Parts: sequence; C-alpha cells; structure tokens
Amino acid sequence: MARGSKSAGGSSNMLQWLGLAFILLLADQFTKILIVGYYHLGDSTYVTSFFNVVRVHNTGAAFSFLASAGGWQRWLFTAIGIIAAGVIIWMIRSHRGQKLFCFALACILSGAVGNVIDRLVYGYVVDFLDFHWAGWHFPAFNLADSAITLGAACLILDELMRVRRS
Repeated sequence: MARGSKSAGGSSNMLQWLGLAFILLLADQFTKILIVGYYHLGDSTYVTSFFNVVRVHNTGAAFSFLASAGGWQRWLFTAIGIIAAGVIIWMIRSHRGQKLFCFALACILSGAVGNVIDRLVYGYVVDFLDFHWAGWHFPAFNLADSAITLGAACLILDELMRVRRS
C-alpha cells in the first residue's frame, strides 16, 4: 500500500492507533505517579547489578540537552511536543492502514504527550530507569522515552521494508 493510501477500515483503524497511544500514555503516567509518590529527588533502589530505579528530573530534552538553560526550554519543548502530536495524529489519519508505520507513530505520540504532560504538571520530565555498567550510567529515562525510541526504530524498519519492496 502506498504511503498516501487509506485503508477500508476508516476511522476504526484511526481509533485503534490512538487507543494504543492512550494505553502507552496511561502506563507512562502511572509509573511516573508511582515514582513521584514514593521517591524523593535523587532516591535510588538497587534492582540488579546493571539496573536501578531512581528519581531524576530532566528540565532539558534527550540526554538533558539544554537542561541548564534559563527555564525557557520548558516552553520550547512543550510547544514542540504539542506540534509533533498534531502532526503525528494527522499522519496516522492519512496512513491508518499501514500497520508498522502507524504503530511507530502511536508509540512516538504517546511518548511525546507523556513528556509534555510532565513539563506542564511538574516543570520537568520525571525519569527513573537507570541502566549502568562498570561505573558508567546511561542517562536515566522513562516509559515515554522508551516508547519514542521503539517508535523511531519501527519507523526505520518500516522505511527499510518500503525501500526493499520498491
């Protein structure tokens, strides 16, 4: 099916993808509520030799990009997230019959909205997954970030498969 085609499923496919995004968003927000409710900033729980649960506040973007800016970045990243959500919803509507493509967009949508909610409610993004090895810690992240990463990987896979079919 061409990138611009629509499926015969109509709005039901659209609701399926938005429903998936909503479920992922609920999981993201639920885990963050647990972290905020049970952990103070900087608290950490050892889980395995390579993983801890922590509470970290990220005022920046990925890998704390612009975290030390004067506060304006909160509104910039909120605006970017809202615009991205609108574009993603439009893209899902336009391509709702393409399963992998729409799955990827639904994941990215849930993550973008989850982190926008954090910025609006807390003023920062709540991160809590801390993977480490031999003293090196990967930057802490959350389920929203995981959904965005999974979605990006699926977009790459979808494009590779599309090119291969051409």
